[in-house]
Amino acid sequence: MSQNMFKTIAWGTFTLAVMLGASRQARAQDAKTPYPSMAPLDQYLMTDRNAEIALARSAAPDSISREAKILVLGRHGYETSIEGKNGFVCVVERSWMAPFDDAEFWNPKIRGPLCFNPPAVRSILPLTFKRTELVLAGLSKAQIMASVEVTSDRKELPALESGAMTFMMSKQAYLTDQDDHNLCHLMLYTSRMDGAAWGADLPGSPVMLGQQLPGAPVTEFLVPVAKWSDGTAAPMDAQ
Repeated sequence: MSQNMFKTIAWGTFTLAVMLGASRQARAQDAKTPYPSMAPLDQYLMTDRNAEIALARSAAPDSISREAKILVLGRHGYETSIEGKNGFVCVVERSWMAPFDDAEFWNPKIRGPLCFNPPAVRSILPLTFKRTELVLAGLSKAQIMASVEVTSDRKELPALESGAMTFMMSKQAYLTDQDDHNLCHLMLYTSRMDGAAWGADLPGSPVMLGQQLPGAPVTEFLVPVAKWSDGTAAPMDAQ
C-alpha cells in the first residue's frame, strides 16, 4: 500500500486564480473517482455514540485514553461526550482531513481515530475543527481550500506548540479503501522543514514524511509502531 494514503491533515493554499484552476482540475479528477462529492451527512455520522467513543479511545493505549477527553461528531460539529482529566483529546476524524487531491477525500467509510497530546490539542486539533466546520457548512472542496487560505493569511489558527504529537494506534481504524485499510503509527509535528532532516522516506528508515500543512507552517512526520493500542502485535508497514 502507498504510504501516501496515510499522510493526512493537508491544508490547501492558493490565490483566487489558482482556486479557479483547482476547480477545473477537481472536476476532471471527480470524473474518475468513486467519491466525486460529499455523500449525505448521515453516511459520515456514527449512529451508535458509544461505538464512536470506544473507537476514539482505541487510538491510544488505555493508560492514556481512559482519562482523555472524548469528542464525537454531530450534525453541527464535534461535541464533548466525556470530559477528560489528563489533557489528551481523542476523536475520530473523517475523510475530509485527507489531502485535497486525495481520491478518497469524500469517502464516507473513512474513520481515523486519533488521540492528541496537550500541545497538539492546542495547536493541531483546531485544524480538524476548522475543516469540519467548513464541510458541515456545505462548502465545496474548492471553497474549503479558499477559506483555509484566508484563515492562514489572517493567522486565525494557533501556532504550533513544541512537542505536539498524536497517537494513531487503533486496530479498528479505516484509513483507506486500499488493501487492509490501516497503519499503526504516531504522528509528530515540527516547524516547516525538509523531510531529509529526519531521514524520512529513505530506504530502511521507519520515518515517513507526512503533510507540509499549508494551513500552518507545520511539517508532519509518521512513525509506524509495533503494537496496536490493545497491546497486540501490529505490522510495521501499511497492511
